[in-house]
Amino acid sequence: MKVRIFDTTLRDGEQTIGVSLTPDQKMSIAKKLDALGVDAIEAGFPVISDGEFKAVKMITGEGLSCEIVGLTRTIKKDIDVAVDAGLNSIHTFIATSDIHLDYKLKMTRDQALEKAIEAVEYGKSRGLQVEFSAEDATRTDREF
Repeated sequence: MKVRIFDTTLRDGEQTIGVSLTPDQKMSIAKKLDALGVDAIEAGFPVISDGEFKAVKMITGEGLSCEIVGLTRTIKKDIDVAVDAGLNSIHTFIATSDIHLDYKLKMTRDQALEKAIEAVEYGKSRGLQVEFSAEDATRTDREF
């Protein structure tokens, strides 16, 4: 069994209060993570802003040896922007807990499942390697 290191510093790290990285800072960190031998780097959420798109595009164009992954919602536009940013891999997600489905997404479980399947299929049709996560999974009904 091989353990894979999937680093989310460039995206999740920016959720820390007071942390905002420039594209050049993200590139510097990505190079260091690659030199450390990290298997995959979640470079960012390219649809969120022009700066985030620029940073992801810079990182994908650098020729690093690790897998570069971008975060997307289960929305075709997000996936298209990820492709435009030069990504070959995406990590797509949708909330699955009833509280998120009811109040945030205003959709049923069946609708969320359909969106998840559509996003994975669409990403694959665009030539991407696709990883899927269920947001708020710890509060999701296990039967779902």
